Order: sequence, then C-alpha cells, then structure tokens
Amino acid sequence: MTRTVTLSVTVGLDGSRESRAAAEWAAREAQLLGLPLKLVHVWEPVPAPMAQAPLLGAETQQHWSERVPREAAEGIRVRHPGLDVITEQLSGRPADMLADAAQDAELLVLGSRGLSGFGGFMLGSVGLAVVAHTQRPVVLVRADQQAADEHEADPAGIPSAATPFRPVVLGLDIESPDEELMEFAYAAAARRGTSLRVVHGWNVPPYYAYGLSVDLELHGTLEQAETSALTELLRPWRKKFPDVEVTAESHYGTPAGHLVDASREASLVVVGKRIRRNPIGTHIGPVTHAVLHHSIAPVAVVPHH
Repeated sequence: MTRTVTLSVTVGLDGSRESRAAAEWAAREAQLLGLPLKLVHVWEPVPAPMAQAPLLGAETQQHWSERVPREAAEGIRVRHPGLDVITEQLSGRPADMLADAAQDAELLVLGSRGLSGFGGFMLGSVGLAVVAHTQRPVVLVRADQQAADEHEADPAGIPSAATPFRPVVLGLDIESPDEELMEFAYAAAARRGTSLRVVHGWNVPPYYAYGLSVDLELHGTLEQAETSALTELLRPWRKKFPDVEVTAESHYGTPAGHLVDASREASLVVVGKRIRRNPIGTHIGPVTHAVLHHSIAPVAVVPHH
C-alpha cells in the first residue's frame, strides 16, 4: 500500500495509566519521525437511563471528554518542546473509532495493562479488535513503559534515556516475507540509530518428522538451509539500509518464544499480521497473538497482504 500523504502519529487516550504511557511513547516516536502527534479521546455514550444520573449526565461526559486530551496535551508540550500536538474528541464504540482514526495516521499507538509477574501485555477487547481490523501499523505499549527501557543501561548499569537505543527485533517468516513489514522494521532501526535483530523460527517438515527419531545430521542440514535462505533474503535490504547493522537468527521451534526472549533486550518488536477480507472475528495469527501478550518491549503490528 503506497501512501502519498502522512498526517500524524495517533494515540488512543482514555486517561488510564496505560494510555498515558502510550501517549509518551507516541510523542517520542512522532519526534523521531518529524510528524505531529494526535491525541484521540473516545467516549462511548451511556444508555439513556444511566445518563440521567447526576454524575453521568451530558455535562459530566463533555467535561471528561475535553479534560483528558487537554491535560495530556499540556503535559506533552512541556516534556517535548517543539512537538506539534493535536487533540480530537470522538463519540462511539472505541474499537470502531480508533480503527477509523488509524486509517489517516502513519501509525496508531495504544496502551496495554501489564501482566503482573510476567512483564508482558494484557491486550483488552478494544486493542485486540483494533489490531485485527485496521490496515495501518498499530503499536502496543505497556502501562509501565519508560523511555529508559528502550535504551542500553549506562556504564554504571543504571537505566538511562541518554544512552544508545536497544536493537529493534523483527519476527520474519521467510516463506512469505513482506516488504512493508521489513521496510517498517529497517526504518525503525535506522531512525533510532540502532541495529536490527531478525528472528526466524522453523520446524522440521511433517514428511521428515513423522515417525522418525531425531536425526542430528538431518537437523543440521535443515538448519543450514534455513539460515542460508534467511541470509539471502536480507541481502538486498542490507544494501538499501547500509547504516543499519543486522544480525540474523534462525532458530528451531516456534518463533513466538524466540521473539518474546529477544524482546527483553529490544527497544521495539516488529511482527506482521495478514490483512483478511473477512470482517467477522479477530485474526492476528498465533505468533503475533503470543508476542502481544508476552513481549517486554513495545510491539508494532504491521498489516500486510
């Protein structure tokens, strides 16, 4: 998909801790991209009987819908001088409104509550629906995400936003690689001035594995073939982005686990999602689904055909 007009980095904002973390991440990304930041607040009208309650009346709803993005914008302008910040209030089903907002954005950023004890995401129904149905990149940011988390520790081992960025991690299926996905990951690494870590997972084909014991020689042969195929696939991209240092990893087993492990030392994890024409249901694929729920770093989901 070719876009001739780039409008903004858009973030869904509802006043929660996770959406505030998403707004801060989006502000930093907007500065890296040289784009405006749009704060979108969506409120879903309450049923008529509830709207008659003193604390849920129209005036209260309007006050809240205006206050959330206004206060967030004021804080972001102070913390990110020079950034063009736009606010917008929408009314309707949040998943629908945010999916629509994403169509006019370079990317959409959403917050996600952290899973206590696991450090990953808890992706709610709204976020899942937006990721599944939009055709623009969506980035999920944990509630406790800080700028320093995306950077290497300083020489004393202390988190710092002044040190170089951690690598960008790309989950890649070499059987059906997509140029938009690869372009997004390489560009993200380039504007951060960091390296790109490409992670590919593979399994023994069923016609080899069925009924056979472990064959180390066969395993080694297949591993070498997968590694060679990955290296060849990345060759033209090394020329296109000569300043991006690339490490390519081809691991046996499901890619989801390898990507979650890699996320612990990443500034951003990039995964793909096939665009499906069926409007019913949420289709994001098992690997992307697992990474969204367990990644330590922010996750960018890039739709592709």
